[in-house]
Amino acid sequence: MRLITAALALLSLASPLQAREVVDASAPQAMSVTLYRDPSRGTGEAMNRDWPQGFAMISETRTVTLPPGESTVRFEGVAEGMVGVTAIVTGLPGGTIEMNRNAELLSPAALVNGALGNRVTITRTNPATGKAVSEEAVVRTRADGGLVLQTGAGFEAVRCAGLPEGLTFDRIPAGLSASPVFSIDTRDAGGGTYTVTLTYLAWGFDWQANYVATLAESRDDAKGDGEFTMRLLSWLTLLNDNGQSFPDAELMVIAGTLNVTSNYRDLAEPPVADPLRLTCYPLGSTAEGSGMPFYGSYPPPPPPPPPAPAMMADAAEIMVTGSRMNRIVVTAQKVRTAEEEQLGDLKLYRVPFPVTVAAKGLKQVAFLSKDAVRARYLYRIGCDPWERYAATDDVGDLEQAEVLLVTRNEMKKGLGVALPQGAMAVFEPGALGTQLVAETDLRDYPVGQDVELELSDSAQVFSQCAYNGPGDPPEDGAKWRRMRAEISNANSHPVRVRVVLGGAGEIEARWPRRKTEVRDGALVVEVTVPANRTEQFDWQLRETG
Repeated sequence: MRLITAALALLSLASPLQAREVVDASAPQAMSVTLYRDPSRGTGEAMNRDWPQGFAMISETRTVTLPPGESTVRFEGVAEGMVGVTAIVTGLPGGTIEMNRNAELLSPAALVNGALGNRVTITRTNPATGKAVSEEAVVRTRADGGLVLQTGAGFEAVRCAGLPEGLTFDRIPAGLSASPVFSIDTRDAGGGTYTVTLTYLAWGFDWQANYVATLAESRDDAKGDGEFTMRLLSWLTLLNDNGQSFPDAELMVIAGTLNVTSNYRDLAEPPVADPLRLTCYPLGSTAEGSGMPFYGSYPPPPPPPPPAPAMMADAAEIMVTGSRMNRIVVTAQKVRTAEEEQLGDLKLYRVPFPVTVAAKGLKQVAFLSKDAVRARYLYRIGCDPWERYAATDDVGDLEQAEVLLVTRNEMKKGLGVALPQGAMAVFEPGALGTQLVAETDLRDYPVGQDVELELSDSAQVFSQCAYNGPGDPPEDGAKWRRMRAEISNANSHPVRVRVVLGGAGEIEARWPRRKTEVRDGALVVEVTVPANRTEQFDWQLRETG
């Protein structure tokens, strides 16, 4: 009796463990997507639409019903760029035992490989009669070059007989899915239905801000201080290179420089979906070889038919004219825009309405709308203490000044919100309507900081600023040297000009009746030049090093 009991005990120990039951979580019932821009993309660099290297944090709320004991929970439809090691599942009573990602998606090649040694149905259609004939066959090779089937007539290669052929599979091989799957193993003693949240990082996203600044008045109509009012509209441009969409998601974007040390692209390892590549022997026989290739020209395809009247009407509705563009801008200002929140040293912008982040898509969402931003144009020139000043009556001998768009990020100027990195287009009204006058790039501008954007070289303001003392410039930089700045303004209004004297801490300057200040590491002074006038300013400089 003891021997029988011991044998039964050994037999129970040797029996294989019971397989875990596989259950599918529901489709996402709620979803949030937080986008982080490419940390290596600098100011002025466009998003790489073919290879975005930003990432997103995705959070999905789903429902799952667990049986008693251990089970495997499948989350189908996760992002293909999912970084599996970052995944966290909350809401399960037994926690997580193990996590896995599927390495292969449902594809023609995966179907063939999964049916190796099993029966399929091959159907051939006679092109002369249109009659289709089906028969069973056994798959004898993998889908890595040529597909060989065994039928009642022997072995044959698929699609090498010159007849239209198709394969029918009676089942999908285990483990294959049409969309990426993330699975976990868990344990629940009693079983039950639970609401769980899956959160993970995914690679292949990016975003940037795109601004449109429209001056409400021309520069000629600006106030005496040179300030004018402009309307500032901004869009969040979202890029998703994954093959999955995230419908009606709560959308957030993070602005600022994030220190990223992991290579999310290598960690993601998206599942593959291999196509079916079929290779046949060349036409003809092995003795005669292939037929001669055709090197002639094929006739051109016929021209496309003209669009139907209804289609032409639809195209007219899609077209945006200048007048319609104005209406679009006004409408966009009425929508709700993103709300700014602090996230440590970063800024979080929360879009207050659901957004669908479409697969393989680029989307724009209203982000910022300010109707009355006070700004001004500022002209900037440089000085060379080693160049000799040369009097001239020809403006062509002078250098063009740089044009800056200047304001301050504060409520007093109509702003007072953090401005994330992006691109800006500037429009100005004129005799022929509102025209594009400049395009520029922005870095991140926090609240309370001066905003100075380089637009272009001026066609109306010219200058030279050089040594104006006796003889050549002295080699002893410690001695005071006489300098002259000559500025010509061809505008019909006064302009404000910033003269960059030299590097702060490297020089000292004496400018009559004006104080110098430090801007972006340079010693500068600002002067006003009247309309249609050329002004000369004499000053002194010496080196401090």
